[in-house]
Amino acid sequence: MTGAPEGSQGGQGSQGSRAGQSGRAGQGGQAGQGGPARPGRLGVGVVGAGRVGAVLANALRAVGHPVVAASGISAASRDRVDALLPGVPLLEVPAVVERAELVLLTVPDDALEPLVAGLASVGAWQPGQIVVHTSGRYGTGVLAPARAAGAIPLAVHPAMTFTGTSLDLARLEGCCFAVTGPGPVLPIGQALVVELGGEPVVLAEEVRPLYHAALAHGANHLVVLVAQAAQALAAAGVEQPGRMLTPLLTAALDGALRAEDGQVAHAGQGAIAGLTGPVARGDVGTVREHLAVLTELAAREGAFDVPGTYRALARAGTQRALAAGRLREDAAQALLDALADPAPPPDRTPPPDPPARPAPPDPPDPSEPPAPGSPEEPA
Repeated sequence: MTGAPEGSQGGQGSQGSRAGQSGRAGQGGQAGQGGPARPGRLGVGVVGAGRVGAVLANALRAVGHPVVAASGISAASRDRVDALLPGVPLLEVPAVVERAELVLLTVPDDALEPLVAGLASVGAWQPGQIVVHTSGRYGTGVLAPARAAGAIPLAVHPAMTFTGTSLDLARLEGCCFAVTGPGPVLPIGQALVVELGGEPVVLAEEVRPLYHAALAHGANHLVVLVAQAAQALAAAGVEQPGRMLTPLLTAALDGALRAEDGQVAHAGQGAIAGLTGPVARGDVGTVREHLAVLTELAAREGAFDVPGTYRALARAGTQRALAAGRLREDAAQALLDALADPAPPPDRTPPPDPPARPAPPDPPDPSEPPAPGSPEEPA
């Protein structure tokens, strides 16, 4: 398939012509050995030239897909286009979509749905156009307005972090990509991933939120743990916390990941088999001491999140070690007792003053005659 020459005004032919070209994506290309057929050359438009979009577009261009246009609002996005996509014009979003046979939507999750709907409202989507978003959270349901206009919807999420620089290009090799889409067009998404050097992993629409939560829990919260550990080491007087943590954390992570490699029926158990430290040993005294010093750290350094994180993860480690047969039940219970959330401090706020009692009415003046009908008036 021949896309518009990069940087030209190509792609301005009739929609029917573009649809005919894009509709053949994944057909007529050269098949890999046992893999999806290589798609024909597609004119790529990037909506949101952030860290992900600019890198993926660069990688697609490197394998022969011309990048015909990109959009970017921030100065950082414009700089990325200059660095990674030199010569590619920066245009308004509808103009990018109008030029492209393959539209990459690389925008934040919360912006995706209104963007797709807004482009549908102005008639931007074209029959046969391939529309790929890179959100981990969504499947192709969010692309329903584009699909209703005849576009081909695909969700292709790379399971890696991006710096937005050329350093990311080598890391695409062997990276897993979650691919979701209607069955007949899944080979297109798989073929694009293979061209990027990645490994396509097909996921059903309904499991995308769980998939994304798993990645965020593993990667994002790992960063939080490193930050907390580094802060505690610095408070202990270690001048280079990162240098001290690197070999320990690298070995722990590598060992856990190797233990989980190939695990399906028993996923999660392999990593726990390699758990070390006081929880794995049932060392209650050490755990109590850890909690005491981390509580002091919280008060002294303002690291109020650290003790709670330690408790939560140590409880999870205890429960998983018990389930895996690493701990006896009595040892696990002793750990869980030590890790219980502390009782809230007693409320020392003094009780409010009771409401003032109203002053009694003045006694009647005996020198005045009683009012007619009053209890004091004689019958």
